[in-house]
Amino acid sequence: MGEIVDQEAPGSPASDGKAPRTARGERTLRKILDAARDEFGERGFSESSIVAITQRAGVALGTFYTYFDSKEAVFQALVSDMSAQVRDHVAPAFAGARDAIDGERRALESFLSFARTHRDVYRIIDEAEFVEPAAYRSHYETTATRIAARLKAARDKGELAADLSDADLDIISWAMMGANVFLGLKFEVWSSADPARVAEVTGRLLRKGLCE
Repeated sequence: MGEIVDQEAPGSPASDGKAPRTARGERTLRKILDAARDEFGERGFSESSIVAITQRAGVALGTFYTYFDSKEAVFQALVSDMSAQVRDHVAPAFAGARDAIDGERRALESFLSFARTHRDVYRIIDEAEFVEPAAYRSHYETTATRIAARLKAARDKGELAADLSDADLDIISWAMMGANVFLGLKFEVWSSADPARVAEVTGRLLRKGLCE
């Protein structure tokens, strides 16, 4: 949430041993996850129920248990699924970038556009800190690790300042991720701004800090 997610594709979001085996099953799982997103996003975890999720999805209660063991299980799956949705939305933005900083600028702009139409991602990821803390921590740690890997590759290609150590870039990756979180919160959830302008200003800051 709120950052440039660039991580390995997760496995099936269903509970262990309950992955769909057919295209129809995949569509049903998608309906349940989308309904869970709407339910958790509107009502929060504690006020949501499996019955309400199945009603939103238009599936039987027994169908829910075909894929998930509990409300906690579908919530955990939803955190991973939303991370994957952000990743898939943002990934094409890196194509055609002039250099690493331009790639991060493009990716941020893409993320901000995503956040505008998926504001519920903030509430769901924030609640994960208390409902599914392991998934919450993994969400951010994996993302920061991947950002750091991109920065290190860019430094090694001469696109960033050569004196930036691996440890420096690990710190910077968390700083960038944190900035993206709050840029999305401020300019897409709390208010509305031009994503291109926000990303362009942020890109200038990154270029001055990392390339000069």
